Amino acid sequence: MIQRTPARIEARQSDNDERSWQQLLAGSVTTPEALLERLGLDPAQWLAGAEQGHRLFPIRVPEPYLSRMTRGNPADPLLRQVLPLAEEGQAAAGFVADPLQEAGATATTGLIRKYRSRALLMVTGQCAINCRYCFRRHFPYEDHRLSPADREQVVRTLAQDTRINEVIFSGGDPLVASDRLLAAWAEAIGNIPHIRRLRIHTRLPVVIPQRVCDTLEAWLSATRLQTVIVLHINHPAELDQVTRRALRRLSACGATLLNQSVVLRGVNDNAGVLCELSEALFEAGVLPYYLHAFDPVAGAHHFDVSDDEARSLVRTMLGDLPGFLVPRLVRETPGKAGKTPLDLFA
Repeated sequence: MIQRTPARIEARQSDNDERSWQQLLAGSVTTPEALLERLGLDPAQWLAGAEQGHRLFPIRVPEPYLSRMTRGNPADPLLRQVLPLAEEGQAAAGFVADPLQEAGATATTGLIRKYRSRALLMVTGQCAINCRYCFRRHFPYEDHRLSPADREQVVRTLAQDTRINEVIFSGGDPLVASDRLLAAWAEAIGNIPHIRRLRIHTRLPVVIPQRVCDTLEAWLSATRLQTVIVLHINHPAELDQVTRRALRRLSACGATLLNQSVVLRGVNDNAGVLCELSEALFEAGVLPYYLHAFDPVAGAHHFDVSDDEARSLVRTMLGDLPGFLVPRLVRETPGKAGKTPLDLFA
């Protein structure tokens, strides 16, 4: 049973910022006008397209992430990930609302079963940042809101299937939820003997590093489950001093830190950038894990990088980095039992 228990825009965020992560989240930029003003971009050139994209998928950019962007640069790789464009309204062949066909994989409300030994729990539909390329930008989160009865059913479903040895907190971003709720979930799942690991997929420690706080550390350190935190970082500019400190705090809780990136046109479709990212991740205590081939989600075709281009990027990385710093190039294919590695020499 689940029971709740206790030359940037401006100076970079500091660990001494008096605002809580909740206040920083609430203060996110949520309109095209505000985003363009903060970045010093000409509304005459950018506002119409930004408004069109915003109507399809709303803007949300928290201040700590915004502060790492270069003012006046529309090609800034962090800005490109969050700036709506008119292209989002253009139809493209093969780009669909549910590219991973998750709608047919729901085991019970809030619980998605795509794999035999892992179950994905939609802790919340909220995100701290709305990435324009998100493969769940059309996901019906309202259909997966968990009532207390739903939460109890999720626990029963997990307890009844002894094949499940790992639960994945997903969303949205699971760390948008309160630590009281997350601690309750971790305790309930930890009481199921056959579950060994808790995996958390999150972007919050990157976009709002202040999310790594005492209460988060407390429940992470208390669970008997082996904890893996899979971050989502696409470009080395996303890692600043404050973020590195937050990641070290997560490591100190005993969590294994991995990173997954998506290869994105105009963001990281460059082998030098990807090599720099791998080096920066490792220095921050994070191991490169996956480089995802682009999921063909409707509204994001302008980010698409072909599989052949992605293969070429990773082949170059193999020559420039030690093997443990080269992420596996994979594609998630609906109906497959796991990620599909792409043959680099096909």
